[in-house]
Amino acid sequence: MEAAMTEPLYRLRRRSHKPLHLRLSPLSGFRAEPQSLLGNAVRSDPVQTRQRRRKDGIQSWRFLVLADSSMGSREEEFEPSALGTKEQFGEESMTRLIRWMENQKIPLDSSVLDIGTGNGTLLVELAKSGYTKLTGVDYSPSAIQLSKCIMEKEGLSHVRLQVEDILNPSDELSGFQICIDKGTFDAISLNPDNAAEKRKQYVKSLQRILRPNGFLLITSCNWTREELLNEFEEGFRLLEELPTPAFCFGGRTGNSVTALVFQQKI
Repeated sequence: MEAAMTEPLYRLRRRSHKPLHLRLSPLSGFRAEPQSLLGNAVRSDPVQTRQRRRKDGIQSWRFLVLADSSMGSREEEFEPSALGTKEQFGEESMTRLIRWMENQKIPLDSSVLDIGTGNGTLLVELAKSGYTKLTGVDYSPSAIQLSKCIMEKEGLSHVRLQVEDILNPSDELSGFQICIDKGTFDAISLNPDNAAEKRKQYVKSLQRILRPNGFLLITSCNWTREELLNEFEEGFRLLEELPTPAFCFGGRTGNSVTALVFQQKI
């Protein structure tokens, strides 16, 4: 399966089991996390049909898989967990990132860039934690407009917000001590137009945006630790893996998201 067809996170729904979080890896196609989690519960090439749909204004994908004959040879549906839900990129994720910054004693006047800021919720929490040099970018003018309204309501006029294409950032977007990605790399990975090249372009953009020895805090519900290491090996080194929620099924344990801290190489 091509990388552009992958979707961040799915829940396997069966009559006899509770929802199970699974991954579709850009490098290896369908895979449970860990890989052998389901055994022979599904065939090695499980995707039978793909339908694009919109639900509640959020673009999503639906995959139907054909179960193994031992399960009655019936179709099963993987329903996506919307990118940006509380489970992956919400309060728990923000707390995890801010706690790391506080534990590392990152100065409160460090320049921080929130990539794909959306409604700017993370920027609000960072400001409440005392950080003063905050910038949020998003390719969507509507998102930036919404963020500005929220910042005004919160009395955070010092927070910078601007429309940016992170794959082609403007010259003024540079010199940041910390960049935070909470799903943007996942979204770029779904680009139907040469996703592999777009990912490389994203890494190069980060090298321009970050100052030497700057930090990238990335949270992904689509990529494993090893895959992210491979994607960011040019120009970045792994500093730390942050603890994330885990799930257990069939005696095996896996993580629903991956959260890593990279540091730019000099």
